[in-house]
Amino acid sequence: MKAVILAGGEGTRLRPLTLTLPKPVVPVVDRPFLRHQLDLLGQAGVTEVVFSVAYRPERVQAIFGDGSALGKKIRYAMEPTPLGTGGAVKNAERYLDDVTIVLNGDVLTDVDLAEVVRRHRESGAAATLVLVPVPNPAAYGLVETDGDGRVRRFIEKPQPDQVTTDTINAGIYVLQTSTLELMPVGVNHSIERAFFPALLGRGDHVAAHVHRGYWIDIGTPEKYLQVHRDVLNGRFPVRVEGRRVDGGWIHEGAVVEPGAELRAPFYVGPGSRVSAQAEVGPDAVLASRVRVDAGARIRDSVLWEGCHVGESAVIDGALLGAGVRAGRHVVIGPGAVLGEGASLSDYSRTA
Repeated sequence: MKAVILAGGEGTRLRPLTLTLPKPVVPVVDRPFLRHQLDLLGQAGVTEVVFSVAYRPERVQAIFGDGSALGKKIRYAMEPTPLGTGGAVKNAERYLDDVTIVLNGDVLTDVDLAEVVRRHRESGAAATLVLVPVPNPAAYGLVETDGDGRVRRFIEKPQPDQVTTDTINAGIYVLQTSTLELMPVGVNHSIERAFFPALLGRGDHVAAHVHRGYWIDIGTPEKYLQVHRDVLNGRFPVRVEGRRVDGGWIHEGAVVEPGAELRAPFYVGPGSRVSAQAEVGPDAVLASRVRVDAGARIRDSVLWEGCHVGESAVIDGALLGAGVRAGRHVVIGPGAVLGEGASLSDYSRTA
């Protein structure tokens, strides 16, 4: 059993953060996002993984290499042109064996993947889809199931009178690799809109596994910020690297000067320095090598590597890419997203 992670998207909704860094490797608290997915696969005993990559693949390879440092064997399937979710899996077929787990490269979840695989094998299904309930299913494509947990049909962009379920595709699949024969080679092909309906059309057993735990797509600034709130507040359980201090985490390589105020929850990453009279938190993440000068206040925000927040600046509800410089008395307000290397001069305001 091996896995394919669909890591080729450009992350357009997260721009400008993703102009230089692919969405699958944006930091989530203390590690690149794909580390969380590798941890999930590890819980199911998967050690061989294929990253399907297209956008800035060198950035992904530079971080993960061959996977040996993480106890994994990682291969890379390059897409010469965009192949869609199905075409990307087909492009990785040469690396796979009898059973394949497929993960969208932007989904964070605590699903029991080992249980999904076990039920897939026991049911004899050709494919098993993980589904999640959502409050507003009409905003998604629905997956309708019967009383035996079999997928009956897919409903794209349903009208209000077509909403018969609250479950949607979670972007996690277990497939018998032999079913990839239904996919064309080298062309753009959708696993959701073409492959799964084709399986149903020929009468294959397509099973559903409904997950009612944690699940989120990190693809928008709002959801990316929400993921950090969820990790810091324990809604998504993960072991953060650092020592627990007053309801937050401080990495052993960070410096918090006496007189600085840390308000739980928070994360202060390696190489970061928080000066006296500065305030960090609640819900603040300083990824690594972030410098916060005296009197600055940071809350409900994520600051990537190498950011510098000047004296008495205020960062509230914002995302700052790597190397952003905020001068003295700068105010960066809710919803602001600043790309790598942006610089705001003293007394500038974004809101």
